[in-house]
Parts: sequence; C-alpha cells; structure tokens
Amino acid sequence: MSSERLQTRDGHVAAATAVRGSDPQTRIRPNSMRTGLGLDSRAKPRRLGLVLPERFSFDDWRQLGRQIHLITDSSVWWLGDWLVFGEECFPGRYKKAIEETSLEYQTLRNYAWVARRISMGRRRDKLSFQHHAEVAALDPAEQDLWLDLAEQHGWSRNRLRGELRSARGGRRDEAPVSSIVLKIPVEKEEVWKSAAMSANQSIDDWITMALDSAALRTLARKDSARTIPN
Repeated sequence: MSSERLQTRDGHVAAATAVRGSDPQTRIRPNSMRTGLGLDSRAKPRRLGLVLPERFSFDDWRQLGRQIHLITDSSVWWLGDWLVFGEECFPGRYKKAIEETSLEYQTLRNYAWVARRISMGRRRDKLSFQHHAEVAALDPAEQDLWLDLAEQHGWSRNRLRGELRSARGGRRDEAPVSSIVLKIPVEKEEVWKSAAMSANQSIDDWITMALDSAALRTLARKDSARTIPN
C-alpha cells in the first residue's frame, strides 16, 4: 500500500492511499505507470532544436522518434494536470502563472477540462490525449467503454470520432432529423444549461449526448442479460 498524490475522478487533487485492485475510483491502471520518457543520452535537446550524433543507426533514430512523440503527448497531460492543481491550490494566483507561459489561456483551459474529466488512473497510455478529448464529454462509464474499444482495436483519433458519430446517428446535416418537445420545470432547465456550459456544449448537444449515453447503457445491460447462462 502506498500513499500517492492522485487526481480523483471528480477532478480534485488530494493525497490518497492507493491499493492496487481496491477502490476503482482511486486504483491506478498498470499502463498509466509506464513512462519511458527519457531521451537517448546521445541526443542533445536544445530550446530550439535537437542535436544528433553523426553515427546514429536507423533503429536508434526510430526509437528516438517514439520517445519524442511520447513526451509530446505526455506534456499535454502535464499541462492539464498542472492547471487543475493550480486552480485547486492557488485560486488567487494561478492565472498570473498561466500568463507567463507561451500558450493561450483557452488552450490550457481545454487541456485542464480533459484532465479533470478523465482522472489519471483511467487514462490509456496506448491512446493519445486527443483520443481522450473525444470522449471527455461523456460520463465515466461511457468514457471507459469507448476508450477500451479504441485501445483494443487500435483506432486512430479520427476513427474513434467516426465511431462516436455513428453511435449518435451520423452527422446532423446528413441524417434525417426529427423534433421532440420536452416540457420540464424551469429549475431543471437551468441545471441542464449549467451542465452543458460545464461540458463546453450547447444545450441541444448536451441533451443529445445525455440521451445517447443513457440509451447505450440500457442496450449494454440488455445485451449483458442475454449472455447470462440459465
């Protein structure tokens, strides 16, 4: 049992005691522990470039490219978690620190939103940050479902996006559209609008996504029931 600083599922940063195989909300996925972020010692990184030795084999060069790609993808997660930590621990000062970076505030906010929506223990090291961004608006169960599918089948980010669109019935401008009138209390409408804003979606898109997620869960339970032996 080890005490580690973890980002919990709801986005809060806390000192938590993680027991492998225990509470699924704080359990760390084995893949998320892998790093391999060190560059080949013969490569000399500079602020504006990379100096390589004259004698460098093709296999070494290819492995170096993989390491650089891993660092590039990981750095997006680092920035997201860095901003979440700042919001949590330094609410009055973190914006000043953001101004000292070369990235736009909205870009960092997008990174932080994905990092907050998908906790460290549920991220897949075989998938890119962009894969995770595609499913960040879903609830955790649906995130896990689609990330598992993308990981198992080796989907690209664009393939994952296409599968998500297919599950939602295709593009809105290509698929037949029907209208459903909902009569709801005003207070519920305000809650829905707030949730849509938190997810960076329009109210229409948020309602559609929520209904799609509910439908997928219902169908998944139905399929599971069919597979249970008598």
